[in-house]
Order: sequence, then structure tokens, then C-alpha cells
Amino acid sequence: MARLGVNRYGKSRVRLSRITRHPEHHDFNEWNVRVLLQGEFGTSFTEADNSSILPTDTMKNTVYSIARDSSADTIEGFAMELGDYLLRHNPQVSEASVEIEEKAWERMILDGVPETTTFRLGGPELQTVYANRKRDGEWRLTSGIDGLTILKTTKSAFTGYIKDRLTTLKPATDRIFGTRATIRWDYGSAQANHADIRGRIIDTLLKVFAEHESMSVQHTLFAMGQAALEAVPQISRIHLTMPNLHHVLADLSPFGQDNPNHVFVPIDEPHGYIEATVER
Repeated sequence: MARLGVNRYGKSRVRLSRITRHPEHHDFNEWNVRVLLQGEFGTSFTEADNSSILPTDTMKNTVYSIARDSSADTIEGFAMELGDYLLRHNPQVSEASVEIEEKAWERMILDGVPETTTFRLGGPELQTVYANRKRDGEWRLTSGIDGLTILKTTKSAFTGYIKDRLTTLKPATDRIFGTRATIRWDYGSAQANHADIRGRIIDTLLKVFAEHESMSVQHTLFAMGQAALEAVPQISRIHLTMPNLHHVLADLSPFGQDNPNHVFVPIDEPHGYIEATVER
């Protein structure tokens, strides 16, 4: 006999742009929101009874309505504000999850001066948050960044690895190290200065990546995570996924030319895939 297991439903890819108009400047945000609810929805699956279902279209409208009067200046703050509203107005809901991605719009600099109402897209990366709360519980927040694309042209090596009959890779003592990193960190408490923490974490990760004398992606990944934990006591753990986007030295010998670590062929498929969680 079939029975219904764990279930939830919601609205995904609710796209939202917002201008916050200050007297002397504007702030601009572009968000992509997903809302998921758990609760007493079983009969909608098993008995075609929708009496406990809040339409997902209403959830979409709720995103825009809450944004209209929201004082939140971070995706973390807005996620909790939106989730609190849905829990407060829907007694059939036992748990709310809100995920938000934010594009990296940044203020344009003209003649060395920040422009008050003009922006440019700073990069491919997305700022992220996953916020979850049970009705009688506290918010649990995981923030992060997707697609942090970084590369350095030296201070990277890979030697001393296993060599068997199928190994063709040559040891490298000075190679390109490129990655498109996905990073997540958990807060010890949801009540924190999320913008400040995000900035400190990213600054720390970039500094370590640039300066670290890497013997492998694993070596640098741990150094980055360790430094983030030391720099930001408000987070309890950090998870880093760092694919190794290879740049292979081009063979110019058929043309009678040498190649002193000068010309490369970028190869992003297949690529090495390294991930780990660094905890206190």
C-alpha cells in the first residue's frame, strides 16, 4: 500500500529588482527567490483536497508585497522577513524555507568617484542564502557565493602524487590555478551583521588564494577555509567546492617553437572536482 512521504511545495524563480531611493544615492538589488513550505498538505496529494493549499501564485505576490515595505538591506534579512510572514499568516505551515540568489551589481566608478545612480554587473558570481525555520524554532542560515571565478598564474604546483600504469600527467612546479568556486558558510546565530560578515569572508578567501603557495587544490582549499574561520568567529563551518579549471601547455614543437610556460589551452571539461567542509 502506498503512503505519502515527506513533501513540500512552493514557488521558484521569482525574479525581483528593487531600488532603494536615498536622498543622495540609490541602491539597486536583483534577486531570484524560491519559497518552499512544509505542513499539513497531505490531503492535497491523497484526496485532491486543496483546502490547506496556499497557491504558489500567492507566494509570488507575497514576495513582491513584502519587498515593497521591507527594510532589509541583505538577502539574509529579506529571507527571514518573508519566511516569518508566511508562517505568521498560514497556521497549516510547519516549516518555511527561503532561498535567494543575488546578482553582483556594483556602483559604477566615474573619474574615481562612485556614481550615485548607475551600476555595472561586477562578475558572474551570485550571492546566495538558504534560510530555514520551523514554526517554533529559530532561523538557520547558510549564506554563500556561487561562481566565484578566480585564477593565478604562479604559486601553484602539483607533485608527489600516485603514478600507476595509466598515469600520464607530468609533475608541475609552476602552473596556472583557476577555479569557479562555490562556497557556503553556516552562522552560529541568525542574528548577525550579514553584509559585514560576507565581505570579510570573501576578502579573506581572495587574499589567501592569491598569496598561498599551493601544492594542490586541496592544500589551498583548506588554507582558505581555515583563514575564513579565524577571521570570522560568527560562522561555525564553511564548505568550499573548487573545480580545477585546467590550462594545458600548448605543444608548439611541431612548429619548431619552444613554449616556456607561455601559451596554454583552457580546458574546463573534464576538470578536477574538489570539495570539503572546514569546521571548528
